[in-house]
Amino acid sequence: MTLLTFSSVSVAFGADRLFSDVSFNVAQGERWGIVGRNGTGKTTLLRLVMGTLEPTGGTVTRRTGLRTTLLDQLRDFGDARTVWEAAAGGYRDLMELERSMARESERLGEMGNRVTEADLARFDRAQERFQHQGGYTYQARVDAVLQGLGFDAEEARERPLARLSGGERGRVGLAAQIAAPADLVLLDEPTNHLDLDTIEWLKRYLAESGRTVMVISHDRAFLDDLADHILHLAQGSATPYRGSYSSFVLQRDEALLTMERKAAEQRREIARQEEFIRRNIAGQKTAQAQARRKRLARLPRLSPPAEEDDPMAVRFELSARGGDQVLVAEDLHVAAGDQLLVRGFSTLARRGDVIAVVGPNGAGKTTLLATLLGEHTPAAGTVRIGVGITPAWYRQDHAHLPAGRTLYDCVADARPTWSRGQIQGHLGRFNFSGDEVRRSTDSLSGGERARVALALITLQGSNLLALDEPTNHLDVESIEALEDALESYPGTVLLVSHDRALLRELTTRVWAFRDGRLQDFPGPFVDWEQKVAQEEGEREAAALQAERESRDAGKARARKAADLKRREGAPARAAKREVVDAEREVHAWEAKVAEVEAALTHPGLWEATNGEGAREAARLGAALKEARDVLEAAMDRWTRAMEALEKLEAPDV
Repeated sequence: MTLLTFSSVSVAFGADRLFSDVSFNVAQGERWGIVGRNGTGKTTLLRLVMGTLEPTGGTVTRRTGLRTTLLDQLRDFGDARTVWEAAAGGYRDLMELERSMARESERLGEMGNRVTEADLARFDRAQERFQHQGGYTYQARVDAVLQGLGFDAEEARERPLARLSGGERGRVGLAAQIAAPADLVLLDEPTNHLDLDTIEWLKRYLAESGRTVMVISHDRAFLDDLADHILHLAQGSATPYRGSYSSFVLQRDEALLTMERKAAEQRREIARQEEFIRRNIAGQKTAQAQARRKRLARLPRLSPPAEEDDPMAVRFELSARGGDQVLVAEDLHVAAGDQLLVRGFSTLARRGDVIAVVGPNGAGKTTLLATLLGEHTPAAGTVRIGVGITPAWYRQDHAHLPAGRTLYDCVADARPTWSRGQIQGHLGRFNFSGDEVRRSTDSLSGGERARVALALITLQGSNLLALDEPTNHLDVESIEALEDALESYPGTVLLVSHDRALLRELTTRVWAFRDGRLQDFPGPFVDWEQKVAQEEGEREAAALQAERESRDAGKARARKAADLKRREGAPARAAKREVVDAEREVHAWEAKVAEVEAALTHPGLWEATNGEGAREAARLGAALKEARDVLEAAMDRWTRAMEALEKLEAPDV
């Protein structure tokens, strides 16, 4: 079923055309990733989908009654007072109906015998509407989403919304979006400010929910795992592709190569025809030459594929090589207020290391960087920066960006001997040209602030880079440019990031906040992912084994007790049949659980590369949860049947 159709859609603001001739269809259950350079119109496209913006040309057709949801950038939660009320914002009408039903139920109870058939019929209709709109399931849905995004669902019912940080409000807004009763979920950079585990949960939730999704994201790994269609905005239009992000990259490159080849072939053929015309226009083959000239005049010319503007040109250069021992920590303890974040951490970072610093939000990643760089006092232990090491810190909040200064002045302050041309050339490498260099830092968007911050970092010549979420607000092309720059950088990098693709490509070591400690893993991020997935699989398998043994012991005790009290009789025979049927169902689902458990504990599951083992383990885990839930229901039926049989067979007292 088609939910949404764009037909030759164009958008212009005055004389400036943003994009044109955009056509695609979105069917129910599809998951679309929207990619493109910053400024190509991705967010504008979502506004067209929502209907808050009308196209300049073409048509946007939505299925009648289509319900959409998009997070307001201002994060307006209406009159919600608590975290839970904000997350349940999509159910405001349903909650009002629930309150109305409660008031009506109380009124009917007070009326007693004076209740009329009309009163009861009206209440029945309200109940039917409440059930049809998900009134008996929406609370569980909101709880599950809040839990998945890192909130305690019970605590959220009392936790004041006004006391949340900006990042927490963002997660509440995301919760409200994906919990809402929408047919089409629209997400604009949902992974910004989420940690790795939460991104993994979000990906699984969206994929397993079967909902239709359109998501703008710069997270290549997230799109690769989630999207089954890609819409690429470039050169003033948009092209749809079927498949994952990796598939899109291959298809795009092949299409561009084909266009280039066809244009080159036509140019060669035109040159050949023009040479024939030149040689024969005045000779014996004049008629042929004239005919060919007419055909050439009518021939539509193929243009080579238009080239996109180059992404920012990042290059990190060293002013000095520095020593091999870049950073040494001994028995380091890090605290924030009364909370101890790191205890007893000892490590040595060497020249050339690219270290991933990962962990849940709030674990202390940014505070750890501040401590290592000397801007936060350790609670205990020591940190020493090596001889000749000059660090530079890219802060997630861009606090290192001068406030109220023009871009030109920012660079001039860092390079006072540079000429005007050198300053403009440097800013031009980060896609700031012309009058843009006179803009104030206070007027920049998130992506622009990120590019200016990187432009200033590259001027420091540091041999130790501490990068705290550098990909936030950057488009995919800029992230790839940053990735290339870091890959060729000869210094040491401490990299806090939620971008799995970046971490997989670059890192040589991992510092992970896990199980209450900061762990130093001496291998790349890909190997660390495999190790974590294997450990979690082993823990799950051990828990399943213990549960199975407990279940078997309980069944044995119940069966023995039933055998001791068995007596004949018609009601007892019926009860026995129910026990047999229930036990047969239990055996069937026990077999299913055992089958999935065997797959989870199979050694081959962890031999897959590129995260395939982890993804398969996640799928098996979901299947196992479903089978266990059904098995638990079957066990409840069996237990009730056994209790009924025991009651019938108990001797009269």
